[in-house]
Amino acid sequence: MKRSDALAPLSRDHHQGLFVALQLKRASAESAAAARQAFLDFFEHDGRLHFRLEEELLLPAFARHGAADHEAVVTLLTDHVELRRLADDLAAGPAGEVDLLHVLGERLERHIRHEERVLFPMVEEALPDIELEQLGVAIRAAEAGA
Repeated sequence: MKRSDALAPLSRDHHQGLFVALQLKRASAESAAAARQAFLDFFEHDGRLHFRLEEELLLPAFARHGAADHEAVVTLLTDHVELRRLADDLAAGPAGEVDLLHVLGERLERHIRHEERVLFPMVEEALPDIELEQLGVAIRAAEAGA
């Protein structure tokens, strides 16, 4: 199924996130510093805003039509907490922790796949077209204002 235009900006972020996740998962002692920096740059410039948009715009829009405690919503929120924690640990810790990079890469990829395969289709199905369009406008406006 083609992604709705409303959620396309979030999916574009996911594309970048998957690229960074792959770098993390493939990190070796030699490439660890570069993979670490790639993630930290991504998270500071895109990831934090992305999480905020999902938490402040996407999930409330879904909650008008679906259960706010739906398993897919709970998974998204707990993933966000864990990914923030891992990002903070990575930023504070030494640059060469290859095992942490691998864990973070796996977690980030699993999170993105969950959103693309489970959560986004659920949102697209639940929201009426007009509300999906309004959500897209709000997401684009928030990205432009960031």
